[in-house]
Amino acid sequence: MLQKLPVGIQTFEEIIGKDYLYIDKTEAIHRLIASGKYYFLSRPRRFGKSLTLSTLNAIFSGKRDLFKGLWIENRWDWGKTHPVIHLQLSKLDYQGVGLEMALQQGLHVVASHYQLTLHNTTAKSLFAELLESIAKQYGTAVLLIDEYDKPLIDYLDDIPQVKANQQVMKSFYSVIKDSDPYLEFLLITGVSKFSKVSIFSDLNNLYDLTLDHKAVTLTGYTQAELEHYFVPYFPAAEQRLKLSRAELLAMLRRWYNGYSWDTENFVYNPYSILSFFSANAFRNFWFESGTPTFLPKLMRRDGVYQVNEMEVDELALGNYDLERLQLAPVLFQTGYLTLKSRDEYGLYHLDYPNREVQASMSMYLLAEWAHEEPANTTPLVVKLHKSFLNNDLPTVIDIIKSIFKKIPSQIFIKEAEAYYHSLIYLVFFYLGQYTEAEVSDNTGRIDCVVKTPTHIYIIEFKLNKSAKAALKQIKDKDYAGAYRTDPRPKILLGVNFSSKAKTVDDWITENA
Repeated sequence: MLQKLPVGIQTFEEIIGKDYLYIDKTEAIHRLIASGKYYFLSRPRRFGKSLTLSTLNAIFSGKRDLFKGLWIENRWDWGKTHPVIHLQLSKLDYQGVGLEMALQQGLHVVASHYQLTLHNTTAKSLFAELLESIAKQYGTAVLLIDEYDKPLIDYLDDIPQVKANQQVMKSFYSVIKDSDPYLEFLLITGVSKFSKVSIFSDLNNLYDLTLDHKAVTLTGYTQAELEHYFVPYFPAAEQRLKLSRAELLAMLRRWYNGYSWDTENFVYNPYSILSFFSANAFRNFWFESGTPTFLPKLMRRDGVYQVNEMEVDELALGNYDLERLQLAPVLFQTGYLTLKSRDEYGLYHLDYPNREVQASMSMYLLAEWAHEEPANTTPLVVKLHKSFLNNDLPTVIDIIKSIFKKIPSQIFIKEAEAYYHSLIYLVFFYLGQYTEAEVSDNTGRIDCVVKTPTHIYIIEFKLNKSAKAALKQIKDKDYAGAYRTDPRPKILLGVNFSSKAKTVDDWITENA
């Protein structure tokens, strides 16, 4: 019997107790405990943060029976236990009663668990009282705070509320600074590192694990872990998808691998992998579990639709400014971009981690720029793909025309060139998920190459000129020359777009 897959389950005790599959991360967790005391870890949602804290809870609570057969079983002093304060901010009712009251309620629940009665009246004073009282009665405490930034993330479209919550959080976390005598270990996790709002300004001893080598594989699954723990689940997937083992591994890597926090070690999205083996189907599991509606809007605000050339330094990766969200750190910290390489100047090159994220973001970006529903963009691009396969260029042109239809005229007139470039780029970039399509954006000149099993299409777009001018450029610059050794017929396609009519007004084609 195969072990059940813990899709969406984040409690270590439930995973072990109910015989779910557990990927053993206890060696990395032990390394953290042994090498420090105060930690902060930022990772995207559904990436194993909550399970890591739950595992730490079980370790410090001395629950040895849960760790049978795991790395840490015979490497930990199970007789030495500590009280654990495990605050999960996502479970607090801050949306209903407000953050201050929700924190108070959460602290009283912890106190009740330890048969303590708290007497103070604010979240800050209750927190200080709880830490001191637990330490005096039970010994130094382990403090685990999960999703510390949830009360901020949930209100990014309501800055006044974000600021109000930020002040509550800053006051609340300031207690930790003077609580060293009462603490054995501390780990705070979240999606984002709000460096500019100074939530942790008093915690200068809080070590950031986000890019640290000790934590690069603490969450997520490595290639070795995938090929070790999921071997029993491979045959069913291979049979259903009619793939060989090598083909399955290659597709899994392309779809769900690629996340890195040091440019050297790359891991799989755990939620997507568990969901894949549960469904035995390739789908955008992680993206569908939480649509980032504000991200495409943020990219549209900044006029950004191409991210594969984004470069930032390490300081910028943590520059999460509530007053004006900066694109690079938001996309990195939320998991839509990842670190691909680092140059000799210390600049990180960011890019989409894998096909799942790239395809999903393409869908939402295209929808945002085209004023279309996201659900409608994929069928549109699939139809474009099929039209190229059928060598049906009139339908290709009709589809391109339709993409511009819903853009409000007053917006398009004002930003005609930006819209023209961005939408053409996004359409063909997204098309690349279904066929071999290349699109380059070079200071206003866009060239597209689409390869099907039978043809190679070389396309040039012009704005407010003529289709003949577009075709002439293809021929004058010998764009087809790069594909001369390929035996497939080359089709040259010149297209002119009218900003006044907001549509394709002329197109011409010719065999190379």
